[in-house]
Amino acid sequence: MNIKTVFSFWSAVSFIFLIGCTTISREKTPEKPNVVLIYIDDLGYGDVSCYGATKMSTPNVDRLAQEGIRFTNGYCSSATCTPSRFSMLTGKYAFRQKDTGIAPGDASMIIDPEHTTIADIFQKAGYKTGVVGKWHLGLGGSEGPDWNGDIYPGPREIGFDYSFLIPATGDRVPCVFVENQRVSGLDPADPIQVSFKEKIGNEPTGLEHPEMLKQMWSHGHNCTIINGISRIGYMSGGKNARWVDEDIADVLTGKALGFIEKHQKEPFFLYFSTHDIHVPRMPHSRFQGKSGLGYRGDAILQMDWCVGQVLDKLEKLGLKENTIVIFSSDNGPVLDDGYYDEAVTKLNGHTPSGPLRGGKYSAFDAGTRVPFLVSWPGVIEPKVSPTIVSQLDLMASFARMLNVPLSGNDAPDSFNTLDVFLGKSDKNRDHIIEQALPTLSVIKDNWKYIEPNNGPKMTNPFVNIELGNDRKPQLYNLKDDIGETNNLAENYPEKVKELAGLLQKIREDGRSR
Repeated sequence: MNIKTVFSFWSAVSFIFLIGCTTISREKTPEKPNVVLIYIDDLGYGDVSCYGATKMSTPNVDRLAQEGIRFTNGYCSSATCTPSRFSMLTGKYAFRQKDTGIAPGDASMIIDPEHTTIADIFQKAGYKTGVVGKWHLGLGGSEGPDWNGDIYPGPREIGFDYSFLIPATGDRVPCVFVENQRVSGLDPADPIQVSFKEKIGNEPTGLEHPEMLKQMWSHGHNCTIINGISRIGYMSGGKNARWVDEDIADVLTGKALGFIEKHQKEPFFLYFSTHDIHVPRMPHSRFQGKSGLGYRGDAILQMDWCVGQVLDKLEKLGLKENTIVIFSSDNGPVLDDGYYDEAVTKLNGHTPSGPLRGGKYSAFDAGTRVPFLVSWPGVIEPKVSPTIVSQLDLMASFARMLNVPLSGNDAPDSFNTLDVFLGKSDKNRDHIIEQALPTLSVIKDNWKYIEPNNGPKMTNPFVNIELGNDRKPQLYNLKDDIGETNNLAENYPEKVKELAGLLQKIREDGRSR
């Protein structure tokens, strides 16, 4: 064999080897992909263009939909924020625990540090974990948070290595960020005081001085004025630490990007919880007036920009194909939730709930059926899926993916639906429980049962949302009647009996997994 023949032989072998390596590389699924959970506040089923919005465009959210799975039957667990967040992080229905309603701004920590959370699962698997954005799950011990000292317990005690938080909501005091157990930027010489019972200090209020407001309150948001906006509750002190509403999205997004950049060379889990599109809606000036739908529409555009910043950062760092991105909302939409921000007067034909009935606070599906996108380029094949999925199942699914065992007491209502989230299965969740205080509903095989109760039919006239309460049982066929317009309870008494029994069993058993 001459030199030329030998060279040709080994060149061919090398080529075949390289092709084989490339094939193996493409087919191999990373064992520890990064996970970014983008959790939006008060975003409705019809608020983004990939779910049918026509009055505005959300290109970055649409990009996620085009690259992954868009679930048309994706659910949070509650029609309000605190219980949905509790359930998503713990894999446990919030109605099973007391004090999981809408938390006040000075609430104690709601999640017991002894309980395993989704962040604990990632930590046990060797991930760096971070939470950036709205928290609203309480902070501190039984006496509540010490705003002028170490705030303990908090996210660190339930699995998060890093945290940068809005403690409760943007419309509640204190209007400060908390970073790793301390109020960020606090001057010790100007201590914070907070009260939700009586006025403290000499700060002006929206009730007493409406002339000082740049956004007028409509109901219930007329206490201490911070940054020209009156809030729920009273606050004094902490002036150097107070946020500027127009900058909140930039600050939170910057912290999220910083976390990704810092941990780009190791597996990470980031829970990025935006303030948008919750009230008070006061987007940055570069978004104001751009949607034509008032500040609510502008806040949706700002939210979409935040999503784009995260996606661009992942791509720039070469992390796109090794990162699962999940996008969803904590509950359905609301227009006037305490401020006159033109959300009602400039609705302009936009339908925040899409074809669904109700909204935030409601037992009807618009309260809990929300946008739900899962993207993992190169692994998940893009598609639209009608499979019923729940945020509750993220915990058990990631535990399975990372081979982290769940004890019998962990995540009592979370099921392993990993194959559904990855697009490998179309198997529906057996049932979904929806919570809209004080009403519970159950969905099974596209039948939805709403238990009877004596609650009010509507929210107050400002919010103007049907709550779904009725003294009689309600039964809807969601496959044929997505808008829940035809109550079939009298036509199908056996189905009512079956679903009422299922709901009662799940309530009494204390677990469904």
